[in-house]
Amino acid sequence: MSKKIQKRDAEASKALIISNAIQLFSKKGYASSSMDELAKLCGLNKAMVFYYFKNKKGLYEAVMTQVLEEIQQTILKENVKYTKPIEELESFIRTYAKYACAHPYLPSLLLRELSDSGAVLPEMLFGAMRQLFALFSDILKRGEEKGCFHDAIPMVLYFMVLGTLNLMVTTKSLRVAASQKEDIVLDTCAACDIAEIADYIVDKMNKMLKEKI
Repeated sequence: MSKKIQKRDAEASKALIISNAIQLFSKKGYASSSMDELAKLCGLNKAMVFYYFKNKKGLYEAVMTQVLEEIQQTILKENVKYTKPIEELESFIRTYAKYACAHPYLPSLLLRELSDSGAVLPEMLFGAMRQLFALFSDILKRGEEKGCFHDAIPMVLYFMVLGTLNLMVTTKSLRVAASQKEDIVLDTCAACDIAEIADYIVDKMNKMLKEKI
């Protein structure tokens, strides 16, 4: 077998493992996922999985890094269309919302990591999220320098935006079910699509950041 074919096969195997790992970690979280189950999903023996990723932590780190790099690159690609901080911020929110809705494993992974596995892998999580947060923070910083934004605390606003969008995506079925209960009438935003939710967040963020305290 030529080296090119070997390299291609190795890359395909790694991609297969990561693809299935994303689905498994999204569904079960880090702690409850096993390498045996992953190997079965991939149609590979466990030794092959360990050949490419020496342990579960290493695989999980690769998964989180890939997922966060994908959304970061998606946002960067979209944001080159804009020059004003307010436009970049709106694009960040709408692009993340659209991506999260199209790739529900993203919010699922992040929420599971923060609630379940954060105590196990905190340094990896924040390391992997650092670049995405840096992008968001830089937009706010330039907005303040240009007088567009006021009193911005990047980390608070970052979690407000991502936390809301992640929860709205992952709780869609629960909110729909709750809205159908006849005992208590609740406005669960069951009929709201992700674009409407993003527009709402954009509007509220704009008002917050333009007001001087």
